[in-house]
Amino acid sequence: MAVEVHRRVPAPQRGRGTGERGRVQAGDALPLPIRHTNLIFSALFAASLAYLMRRWREKIRNSTPLHVVGLTEIFAICGLVASLIYLLSFFGIAFVQSVVSNSDDEEEDFLIAAAKAQAPAPTKPAPQQCALLQSAGVAPEKMPEEDEEIVAGVVAGKIPSYVLETRLGDCRRAAGIRREALRRITGREIDGLPLDGFDYDSILGQCCEMPVGYVQLPVGVAGPLVLDGRRLYVPMATTEGCLIASTNRGCKAIAESGGASSVVYRDGMTRAPVARFPSACRAAELKGFLENPANYDTLSVVFNRSSRFARLQGVKCAMAGRNLYMRFTCSTGDAMGMNMVSKGVQNVLDYLQDDFPDMDVVSISGNFCSDKKSAAVNWIEGRGKSVVCEAVIREEVVHKVLKTNVQSLVELNVIKNLAGSAVAGALGGFNAHASNIVTAIFIATGQDPAQNVESSQCITMLEAINDGRDLHISVTMPSIEVGTVGGGTQLASQSACLDLLGVKGANRESPGSNARLLATVVAGAVLAGELSLISAQAAGHLVQSHMKYNRSSKDMSKMAC
Repeated sequence: MAVEVHRRVPAPQRGRGTGERGRVQAGDALPLPIRHTNLIFSALFAASLAYLMRRWREKIRNSTPLHVVGLTEIFAICGLVASLIYLLSFFGIAFVQSVVSNSDDEEEDFLIAAAKAQAPAPTKPAPQQCALLQSAGVAPEKMPEEDEEIVAGVVAGKIPSYVLETRLGDCRRAAGIRREALRRITGREIDGLPLDGFDYDSILGQCCEMPVGYVQLPVGVAGPLVLDGRRLYVPMATTEGCLIASTNRGCKAIAESGGASSVVYRDGMTRAPVARFPSACRAAELKGFLENPANYDTLSVVFNRSSRFARLQGVKCAMAGRNLYMRFTCSTGDAMGMNMVSKGVQNVLDYLQDDFPDMDVVSISGNFCSDKKSAAVNWIEGRGKSVVCEAVIREEVVHKVLKTNVQSLVELNVIKNLAGSAVAGALGGFNAHASNIVTAIFIATGQDPAQNVESSQCITMLEAINDGRDLHISVTMPSIEVGTVGGGTQLASQSACLDLLGVKGANRESPGSNARLLATVVAGAVLAGELSLISAQAAGHLVQSHMKYNRSSKDMSKMAC
């Protein structure tokens, strides 16, 4: 459907102040169709420039000072400046946006005109319900005309869904339009997925593309976890009943026994590019160069240019035929550091290209890192923060809180976590359920949930001490990948959870200490969770507790949406 779009002053809308106006676009300079406005300013620019060039040429010939201008020249200069500002504002911005979105001019004018008709909403205590979703299961009787046209364009495939935020300049409105288009395309209602009540501007360009809502996930706290002299309440986002209750019981047992202690014995993020050479001998030459201690200073200077926090720690290489895998390790401050280490690696690769012009960089990541995959290299060499957390649980606490005895716990850990995991061929999985706690904390604090794969690698050790009366328990986790800046840590809810732990943002006085503290909290919570679950299994209480805390007595089919 062809629609001629005119630039006009938008009329006030319901729920908005009558004195408010929409955002001014370049095409609003004259109350004319956009093509006429463009033509007028283009002609004004050409005429003013031609007149001024002719007058200045005459002044040069007559030796007249150029700064002596008449009234007509003043008008010409004003016209030139005004038309230049208009043309830059309209065509310059449109050109840049068209490169980004790869959209044609017709879609651009269509969306800009529609965006102009929506004035920004004033700040209110509570967000309004989306106009597109005012009734469950039924399309709104009357949708704003501009939104209706955009939705129809998205459904028809004429307007790419991913350009809505850029074109409209309103992330909340873009999400609502995309959601309505999705409803019409699929014929599926998603009433249970909320739209209002979320800051969509906060995720633009960093957390999520093409949003249509957000998932509600409950957050509970376990604690206090007494760790290294601190009393911490650990936020955990989960839908698994009994998980937080169990972790909380472990925290109680640790607290009543004097607390736990931890140590970060290694701290370094890795990235491993892969390069191909004409021969294996040539690949071995670069391997020798990178692993030669005499070249470390030169490589570190090149690598460290990427960031004031990135500091190269070392390079280890592996070969497969004529392919060379180079595993760079560096400190990254309070950031998890994947982007930081990648930039440093790119600097080194560019530097090496001069001495090794036959090096063909296949990928910035060759899976020798190894990111988001269970790998022996992480289990042995570590990645991120390598942490050990331990505690001594007194005999009376084992009986009173954990409802079991020391000997049963030690025996079960050997048979289950050590021998059982070996029978299964586990790689870093010598534990009861470390990934449960790691994932819950990762989601609550804005970490990358997919990195739970390597971050959950853990070996749980239990020993009877003090003549068999007390229990020594420890967890060793060689690759906890966490950060307190960047990514999801900047979102309001996740930032609040970090603040609860006292590790929000970067530590200016001691860069990296917030991220290391968060890693010890993860290990401490895993220690509590392991202690409680192993105790429940040793006492035969696991099924009973899950029947109590992990089963709902409500008939969800009869509950209103």
